Amino acid sequence: MAIQVGDKAPDFELKDNHGRTVKLSDFRGEKNVVLLFYPFAFTGVCTGELCELRDNLPKFADRDTQLLAVSNDSIHTLRVFAEQEGLEYPLLSDFWPHGNVSRAYGVFDEDKGCAVRGTFIVDKEGVVRWTVVNGLPDARDLGDYVKALDTL
Repeated sequence: MAIQVGDKAPDFELKDNHGRTVKLSDFRGEKNVVLLFYPFAFTGVCTGELCELRDNLPKFADRDTQLLAVSNDSIHTLRVFAEQEGLEYPLLSDFWPHGNVSRAYGVFDEDKGCAVRGTFIVDKEGVVRWTVVNGLPDARDLGDYVKALDTL
């Protein structure tokens, strides 16, 4: 079961597409976080979603928010994907232990071996304030994130 609104967001430590360590708790007291889980780099719906976010990064920066995108791909795959698509926000690798963070948030599909499309907005105190979980083929609406951030 996915993490619910009002829950404390599980902390994690993952490597980004440049090999840097990113911890959710590093943003506590500093920024809101949009934590976006997606199935795989280089797939059609995922590429479309992440490029739409790329094209709208000011909407997040203007709302004092850090965007973190998490997949079960390796950091090497994520590095090439980010370079190819011009993605300048952190792509985090939940590769090993495989899907550990995705499982902690309740969005890991055991049959497919990847995260489903789960998004969690975490406030500056580390509490989940909004969430949506979609199936693998169903893209999310960026406008919904922005509306939710405006309520913080």
